[in-house]
Amino acid sequence: MYKKIVGALIFVSCFAANAKQEVNVYSYRQAFLVEPLFEKFTNETGVKVNVVFAKKGMAERLKREGKHSPADVLLTTDISRLIELKDQGLLQTVDSERIEQAIPAQYQADDNTWFALTTRVRNIYSAKRLGEIDVNYEDLADPKWKGKICTRSGKHPYNVALVASMIAEHGEAKTLTWLEGFKRNLARKPQGNDRGQVQAIHQQLCDISLGNSYYFGKMLQNEKQKMWAGAVNINFPNQKNRGAHVNISGIGMAKFAPNANNAKALMEFLVSEPAQEMYAETNMEYPVRKGVKVSKFVAEWGAFSADSLPLETIAKYRKAALVLLDKAKFDL
Repeated sequence: MYKKIVGALIFVSCFAANAKQEVNVYSYRQAFLVEPLFEKFTNETGVKVNVVFAKKGMAERLKREGKHSPADVLLTTDISRLIELKDQGLLQTVDSERIEQAIPAQYQADDNTWFALTTRVRNIYSAKRLGEIDVNYEDLADPKWKGKICTRSGKHPYNVALVASMIAEHGEAKTLTWLEGFKRNLARKPQGNDRGQVQAIHQQLCDISLGNSYYFGKMLQNEKQKMWAGAVNINFPNQKNRGAHVNISGIGMAKFAPNANNAKALMEFLVSEPAQEMYAETNMEYPVRKGVKVSKFVAEWGAFSADSLPLETIAKYRKAALVLLDKAKFDL
């Protein structure tokens, strides 16, 4: 099938670089999300998938390995990580009509160095005790929410991407004012992860929070955490104007991929209809391929309109977003 190597914080040496019927993957995606897909790919093609799973260190490892790197395919969990790989010259252009035609233009690089595999919404969760609410990201700075909002660190990639989208929409000056108002409304210092904010709502420490859509499904399927999810409504912001902010998980081919043909075949497989359907069922994200339906479980959360801004446009404001977060002293 495939060979799996797990690394918690750093990558470990693991590949024979020039195997003819192999493809080597460096992945930030968790094993349970991608292993079924790799098994199916191997069964259909005979190409063995070797995988390193890690939480960080991909760009550093690739730079250290240089042209001797065994990496073929790179899987990431956020647009900022894809842009980091691109900006450091660690990706190569992939010429594939199958991929380009399968993925909406806003979710792929202009130079075909990276492509989205799934999308996820940056939702606003609200306590069910509030009833149904109509909420925009801009409302997070409304004084009516003073002392009622919880969030993880503003500098987490998910929140940085949201702030970057606000800059793209409103400019830096208005976004800084928004961040300052947002900070004044916090019930506590930014901390924890997205699930922890929903837990805080359940504990009545706050009334609303930011969180990625797929965590809602994961909590509902977790015996301990489903009571947290049961205490909130999942809201899709900005539905009467520009649409909800969307981030992605994505894929690229390593610059010095020794098995480039197999890498391209795997990338094309991952955007195929069967693979996208498997992805949607497994990880409770939204398939990026046009025409592939979301899982029945996710469909119950309702339809939504997404922000149409290309992710490359949003990514251009990432550094500015970090500067504004510092100016607002958001995490302090």
